[in-house]
Amino acid sequence: MGHKAFPSLGLATFLGVFLVALQTVCGDVSYSFAEEMKRGSVVGNIAKDLGLEAGKLTARKARIDADGNSKRYCDINLSTGDIFVVDRIDREGLCGKKASCVLKQELVLENPLELHRISVHVQDINDNSPQFKKNTIKFEIRESASKGSRYRLDEAHDADIGQNAIQGYSIEANENFKLNVISKSGGGKYSELVLEKELDREQQQQLTIVLVATDGGSPQRSGTVVIHVTVLDANDNTPVFSQAVYKASLPENSPLDTVVVTVSATDADEGVNGDVTYEFDHISDESNNVFTVDHTTGEVKVSGSIDYEELSAYEMQITAKDGPGLVSSCTLIIDITDVNDNAPLTFIKSLTNPIPENTPPGTEVGIINVQDRDSESNRQVRCSIQQNVPFKLVPSIKNYYSLVTTGQLDRELVSDYNITISATDEGSPPLSSSKSVQLSVADINDNPPVFEEQSYSAYVSENNKAGSTLCSVAARDPDWRQNGTVIYSLLAGEVQGAPVSSYVSVNGDTGVIHAVRSFDYEQLRSFKVQVMARDNGSPPLSSNVTVSVFISDVNDNSPQILYPTPEGNSFMTELVPKAAHGGSLVSKVIAVDADSGQNAWLSYHIVKSTDPGLFTIGVHSGEIRTQRDISESDSMKQNLIVAVKDNGQPSLSATCSMYLLISDNLAEVPELKDISYDEKNSKLTSYLIIALVSVSTFFLTFIIIILGVRFCRRRKPRLLFDGAVAIPSAYLPPNYADVDGTGTLRSAYNYDAYLTTGSRTSDFKFVSSYNDNTLPADQTLRKSPTDFLEAFDDPDNSSQVRIPESGVQYPTYFGVQREHT
Repeated sequence: MGHKAFPSLGLATFLGVFLVALQTVCGDVSYSFAEEMKRGSVVGNIAKDLGLEAGKLTARKARIDADGNSKRYCDINLSTGDIFVVDRIDREGLCGKKASCVLKQELVLENPLELHRISVHVQDINDNSPQFKKNTIKFEIRESASKGSRYRLDEAHDADIGQNAIQGYSIEANENFKLNVISKSGGGKYSELVLEKELDREQQQQLTIVLVATDGGSPQRSGTVVIHVTVLDANDNTPVFSQAVYKASLPENSPLDTVVVTVSATDADEGVNGDVTYEFDHISDESNNVFTVDHTTGEVKVSGSIDYEELSAYEMQITAKDGPGLVSSCTLIIDITDVNDNAPLTFIKSLTNPIPENTPPGTEVGIINVQDRDSESNRQVRCSIQQNVPFKLVPSIKNYYSLVTTGQLDRELVSDYNITISATDEGSPPLSSSKSVQLSVADINDNPPVFEEQSYSAYVSENNKAGSTLCSVAARDPDWRQNGTVIYSLLAGEVQGAPVSSYVSVNGDTGVIHAVRSFDYEQLRSFKVQVMARDNGSPPLSSNVTVSVFISDVNDNSPQILYPTPEGNSFMTELVPKAAHGGSLVSKVIAVDADSGQNAWLSYHIVKSTDPGLFTIGVHSGEIRTQRDISESDSMKQNLIVAVKDNGQPSLSATCSMYLLISDNLAEVPELKDISYDEKNSKLTSYLIIALVSVSTFFLTFIIIILGVRFCRRRKPRLLFDGAVAIPSAYLPPNYADVDGTGTLRSAYNYDAYLTTGSRTSDFKFVSSYNDNTLPADQTLRKSPTDFLEAFDDPDNSSQVRIPESGVQYPTYFGVQREHT
């Protein structure tokens, strides 16, 4: 814009008058004029304004000096006193944007020195147009810029001030932008482009807009700048999935890297803006590490364990993002199909354990729960139990079974049951599992003690020590603990009139039976006791058993010789006919032993004899026989010492002397007294002679009577004696009784006795023998004088005793009947 012309002179004159008036008031001279006045232009008459005479200005050397080092812009016409411009005055150069621009000048007068201050106020004129720093303003704006976006423009500058400064901006009309002018708080204005309509690069890639800045001077000045807008391609197209929702079905336990589904999204943009990548958006903890998506292809694969029982469906968001970051998303729903991969599980919810053995059949003893984590048919479960136990499963409410007894329990047969419960689902293939249940049967006292044997036998030797063990009984009770604890005791009873407890005792814990006393076989051979076994149950049960105690014999009795008597004052002699042939029975030693068995088996031995080769004795019978025929050279007096031994261990024995006379008649004996042992007292010889002479007649008569009776009766011979003499009681043991029906006397014999009253020279002659039968054990010796008399009063009845069972007849000796073997 061009500079405006300075005002006319009339205006200057008016200002001069105004300044003069001001000087009069203020005391200094002030002038005001517009900048850019031509050189030589008069701005005022200082002489008039100061009241100075114009003619004296030259004489007083009047001049205009600048204040300080300032440049002098005005001068004085000494002839007229006018103040005129001598140099260009540019207010913008001198004062810039100051609202007031004042130049300080001085009027100096000499002779006398006088100084006056001159203030020159420079007024602004519109001599400057608005200007921009650049000729072109460039913007790159994306087409995605939103409506209302603001873009600040460069501010234009105008050196003028006030109304001459920039007053506004403007642009040419367009459909995309409008101009917004903003006043600054410190003065000045700037502008900004405001987007009114979104850009579209595809329609217009470049925009050119002219910005005009105008001031308020007169004439008005303006400045322009060109705005170049480049529309950049914006990522204004988001990726678009082919489906909003993707659905897939996947079997559980699928292997890793199995492709589940492939998602796909397209972007209408090109280049980077059209490159799409895929990823999961906010994946849940359940889905974390289970699936992965390929960032480029969109393939969703299995990356972890898939378990239908943990989660049957997955729902995830997959985002598709282009290069600059525009995003779209889709939903992925994966349904997991069940596979029969879980075997049924069996749980014991309640159990009665132990079970009393008297529990009736049909009693519920447990509740079983069966579960299968699979679904549909895979979780349908059948439950069963093995067939060899007295229990069964009864279906109850859903998935529950009752364990019920089916038979009577017996702890003594089976005390524990290991029940196996099998559960099988209906999957394909089916899965099964089993669970063992341990059931114990509680005992009740339903069994009495039972002895191991129906009866017991105890054997003890006589003369045992008190307290010795006889035997042991044992009873078993199949019950448990106190119900099966057995206590032994003796039942009350008597043995030979005494309490059984005085004979034996029993240990209550062990059942060992002890002897309380020492037994004597000869007094007591056997007895029986009753032992009771009682358990400790409530109520207790018991049973009894019989124990037979047998006392065995000990060889504690020596043999007792009945004939001939080993001791006594009478002397007994046997007559041996001279005509006796070898093997003839001449006498017999009779002995008994109170013991039994082998302890009573007697053997006979001749330990000493007058003629060792003449007589022999039967080892077991005691019969003395001739070994050879009697000869004339044999001594008439024969003396034998016989030893009787039993078969015990150790063996016991007894001895006796046997006196034999080889003669057919006592009269032939020259000296009877010599029959006695040589070691006997000599007085015995005289006794024998007297005895033999006095009784010889009686003896012969006695023999004749016996022979006559035998001839008449033709029966078994009888023994005769002179009723005045009896066998001494010392021959017959008062308590002797045969043992077990077997005696020591093997055969029955008849003997003729030759007796002298009260003399040791009496004889006892053997006549003949009978058969070897034995007498029953209950027969005893009869040795009283009454028996002797009865025997001779009734010869038929006294000579024998008939036993109906065996039909065997036994002889009597002087009315004495005795069993012997």
